Amino acid sequence: MSSPFPSRSGRNQHSRYLIYRVLGYLLLMLAAVKLVAVVVAVWFHESIFWVFLTSATVTAMLGYLLIYQGRFASEMKSRQLFLLTTLSWLSLCLFAALPIWLIVPNCSFSDAWFEAVSAVTTTGSTVLSGLDTMPKGLLFWRAVLNWIGGIGIIVMAIAVLPALKIGGMRLFKTESSDTSEKILPRSSSLSTAIALVYLCLSACTMLSYYLAGMTGFDAITHGMTTVATGGFANYDASFGQYQSQPLIYWLSSFFMLAAALPFVLFVSMVKGNRLALWQDPQVRAFLTIVVVATLILTTYQVRHNHRDWFDALTHSLFNIVSIITTCGYASEDYSLWGNLAIMLFFYLTFAGACSGSTSGGLKIFRIQLAALLLVKQMKLLVHPKAVWVQKYGNKTVDDQLLGTVLAFCFVYFATIALLAMALSFYDLDLVTAVTGAATAVANVGPGLGSVIGPAGNFSTLPDGAKWWLSLGMLMGRLEILTLLILFTPSYWRY
Repeated sequence: MSSPFPSRSGRNQHSRYLIYRVLGYLLLMLAAVKLVAVVVAVWFHESIFWVFLTSATVTAMLGYLLIYQGRFASEMKSRQLFLLTTLSWLSLCLFAALPIWLIVPNCSFSDAWFEAVSAVTTTGSTVLSGLDTMPKGLLFWRAVLNWIGGIGIIVMAIAVLPALKIGGMRLFKTESSDTSEKILPRSSSLSTAIALVYLCLSACTMLSYYLAGMTGFDAITHGMTTVATGGFANYDASFGQYQSQPLIYWLSSFFMLAAALPFVLFVSMVKGNRLALWQDPQVRAFLTIVVVATLILTTYQVRHNHRDWFDALTHSLFNIVSIITTCGYASEDYSLWGNLAIMLFFYLTFAGACSGSTSGGLKIFRIQLAALLLVKQMKLLVHPKAVWVQKYGNKTVDDQLLGTVLAFCFVYFATIALLAMALSFYDLDLVTAVTGAATAVANVGPGLGSVIGPAGNFSTLPDGAKWWLSLGMLMGRLEILTLLILFTPSYWRY
């Protein structure tokens, strides 16, 4: 197999050094975050600060070594971004797992890897129990990994996914919102603007949680995991810890919804287009689904479970938003609400929110484009020779984009099916295998059933199943094709 960095051209040969350099800076950034965890551990008088300090030193040393190796860096080919993206996420997960492995008692590396992958991919599944009494430094580490993963998703959407034509900035060129070039002249400026929006939204979430009654530490950590739609909580009961504070549920629902909207549209609003969100067909469809699902589930709970309407509305909205945004918080065990609730949450697991946000899942725009293709095919059955022009918002959608979206949808559900089959080899029951695969690829967090449902976690699964689920989480977060393309012969051919 030939190298992806051809030796015929010195420029191309040196392009691999840019990968070393980028990975080096990435590890230096991670080392700096570990030093923040050192400060948190020292603040709470926890001896685990030595673990973070040692881990930060090792991570920084390797980062400097990679930067030194990358001193001859030159221009990188666009297709090498796929390799860089995959290596970046794998590196982050590997070095993020070290503190977890060394701190948590009786924690195998399989568990540490699963937890780190779940954190960085903002899935929110966990193998840890006893969170209520765990060191604050470790809880902060899990939360900040969620937060880093959230901004990483948006950066990937800008830099990598357009080349695959499956989302990212290509979507915004298809929608009624203007192209990124019309919002800001350079992609680097757009990335900076989105990062500022991300920081502001995080700060507002933290402040709101604190004013609503959370402790300062809980407000900071839950603020990070909310905006990242990561779902890691500081308690085994997740947000069930705040049953007596319904205001927190409403605030969390609002900020989860905000984080599930395309961040580029927030930038567009700041730049003067005040109606950017409402003009976007993906956003309108997403919010409509949330409203309709909430009304259905609230009515069902009032009539079927004889629940107070405000209480039913609060918990229905919170849990529906949590699942469809792939955040994964839970206010209570919603699998006990009834069969309609179970089926509704199962459907919402696949949907996801908006492209260009921190959420995972299939994404609403793909469902809309697939529906456009279906409508076109039905019309062609009646009028075979007619020419139909598909519109998405105010933009014309070509058949190539529709075909790409349809192919992605096929690969998406095929991945879930194959992953569920792999999990069945470990004697997992049907509900656990299917919902476990779905929640991993969709990066949702909790599945259904007594094992991995909202009242359980993934700790009892065999190690082999955890590795398969970790692969599913990475594939889902990398939009599957970003990883699969590395296994195609054409990628390595010149």
